[in-house]
Amino acid sequence: MTRATILVALLLMHASFACGHKTEADERLPVVAAAPEFMLTNQAGERVRLTDLRGKVLAVTFIYTSCADTCPILTAKMASLQSKLGSAFGPHVRFISITVDPEIDTPEVLGRYAAAQGANLGGWSFLTGSPAEIQEVVRRYGAFARKSQQGDVDHLFLTSLVDRQGSIRVQYLGSRFAPDEMLRDLQALLRE
Repeated sequence: MTRATILVALLLMHASFACGHKTEADERLPVVAAAPEFMLTNQAGERVRLTDLRGKVLAVTFIYTSCADTCPILTAKMASLQSKLGSAFGPHVRFISITVDPEIDTPEVLGRYAAAQGANLGGWSFLTGSPAEIQEVVRRYGAFARKSQQGDVDHLFLTSLVDRQGSIRVQYLGSRFAPDEMLRDLQALLRE
């Protein structure tokens, strides 16, 4: 099976998990599923659980620091939203970026990446764990990641918005989503 065939099969398999949504201002985002629990290590070496973040609106995504193409684009889009969220960023909205390359992305490496990307760590955590922990989180969120022999990581870009009660409400597939759309969705979840 070719890499393209595998990726198409995975996209089709996970299509039911990822969902679109209506953009009407007065409509609630649908509930997709309960957000899968995780316990990983942040850039400061502290363990973080999803349940520790209950009560906050979350944007959970998957990246790796040595990615040279789409990860920096996705991270830059999210970084642009920090200031637009104003005082809600941190106390009420948090971003979670989970590495798909835990062998390279130690807490220290993630900390340097966060600083280079302009991440406000008061509201944004970069998480790593053992390869088994990361693979389990990737699988449970409906994403995909596989390290090639050359060291690159083939992975599916999936960003999930999680409401204050711990439910996934919308997922963005890829890095081509409009940041203003994500901002509207985050603000809608804050209003609930």
